[in-house]
Amino acid sequence: MAAVALNSSGGKWVMVSAILASAMAFIDGTALNVVLPSLQQSLHATGADLFWILNAYLLMLASLILIGGSLGDRLGRKKVFMAGIFIFIIGSAACGLAADVTQLIIFRIVQGIGGAFMIPGSLSLISASINEQERGKAIGTWSAITTVVTLGGPILGGALGDAGLWRYIFFINIPIGAGALVAVWLKVKESREEDTGQTLDLWGAIAIALGLALLTFGFLRIPAIGFAHWQVYGSLGGGILLLIAFILIEKNSRYPMMPLQLFSNLTFSGANLLTFFLYAGLGAGMLFLSLNLVQVQGYTQLQSGLTFLPFTILMITIARFAGALADKHGPRWLLICGPATAGLGLLILSFVQQTNGPGDYWTTFFPGVIVFGLGMSFTVAPLTTAVMGSVSDHFSGTASGVNNAITRIANVFANAIFGALAVLFFTGALETQVKEIPINTKQKQEVMAAAADLGNAKVPADISDNDKMVIEKAYHRSFISAYGSIMRISAGLGFLGALMAFLFIRNDVVKKEPL
Repeated sequence: MAAVALNSSGGKWVMVSAILASAMAFIDGTALNVVLPSLQQSLHATGADLFWILNAYLLMLASLILIGGSLGDRLGRKKVFMAGIFIFIIGSAACGLAADVTQLIIFRIVQGIGGAFMIPGSLSLISASINEQERGKAIGTWSAITTVVTLGGPILGGALGDAGLWRYIFFINIPIGAGALVAVWLKVKESREEDTGQTLDLWGAIAIALGLALLTFGFLRIPAIGFAHWQVYGSLGGGILLLIAFILIEKNSRYPMMPLQLFSNLTFSGANLLTFFLYAGLGAGMLFLSLNLVQVQGYTQLQSGLTFLPFTILMITIARFAGALADKHGPRWLLICGPATAGLGLLILSFVQQTNGPGDYWTTFFPGVIVFGLGMSFTVAPLTTAVMGSVSDHFSGTASGVNNAITRIANVFANAIFGALAVLFFTGALETQVKEIPINTKQKQEVMAAAADLGNAKVPADISDNDKMVIEKAYHRSFISAYGSIMRISAGLGFLGALMAFLFIRNDVVKKEPL
């Protein structure tokens, strides 16, 4: 199709449909973390269940997002984009109607499949439809508006969670998605690449999806059955073998979903290692901060959502300035200082103990959120500059897709590994405290069994009122102990990301002119 001007009728409709679809996915992601406490209570979910609910979506997204982009190029970007929106709407509606945890996990997989077609399709449609002179402005507009819209995700999620309407986090996707679907169908023209004879890397997608799923299962089973159980070492071993198989498939494939030759460029490899470590720390840190605020510190879910406002405002106001600095001076030092600052913010947050609720926010959580937000604000745009500028223009789309997939894979690993560690840390801290409580052996076993629910742990019904208060305090202290350990490890990942930038990223490799 012929490219159109950004301000033309066709250009505006392309932007509206891309922004609506992307906003639907981004709001869903940011709002879900905030409503997890409500969801956990409503569906009687364990701590491990929560991480499966998050990972079911991310597993599909990580393994299929590069396939989704290729499929759009071959079959038609409009067609695949519409299919992604439709599948995402169906998955969202089913998630909202889920009767139990198992159903919700299955329907989150459906959402992930839709997202894998929809998310790369939004930018692909903009790139193919808007004329070259205005393409950068169009992508910048898409980025700015979706960021602002995403700002409302935690606030919306908190309000709905407090009202007992957590299911509407999924239902709200239906009208937004329907609007995007109608706009694309009626107003956007089809575009596709000429037939290049390329085949889809389905075996690669299957290997990485199954590998990540087995690793997730293995890690999340460790707290319940121990590392020595065959389910654990079998799953972890199988997952590692499948990831090795994925690398071999990519190495030998004529049309790989993740071209390994890109990683021969040390700056590209360093930027993706930085992405992996930093976003693993980011995902774990924000998730456990949300759970801590609501389940232990006494915040409502709306108040929890509002605590992330400073972080998002910093991202909106500083990210563009950081991008300009990276274009002028190169991204290296920004990518050393930014992740290190983000790691420092997570470290500050790790030392917050029991507070007196939202009234203490400004002197407890706020300083860490500000430092963390500053670090991320000076990292995101320079990281994109490093990824896109370290490869030739021919590979720019593939490089962006690989980096996007690395981000999702980092979140999968973070949810799986930190989910297991959180239960182990919580159980270890609780065991020490339960020894001092004057209850019988059976009651102690019941108290310890509730540790699988993490911050949602409930005191067994047969405990006396006096002991009940002591046990509730023990649950809170144990969760805060586990939270502190998780946040310190997350901080370490931020520092590790900074080290990757120091070791591998070179300004002279990155093209000075933005793509």
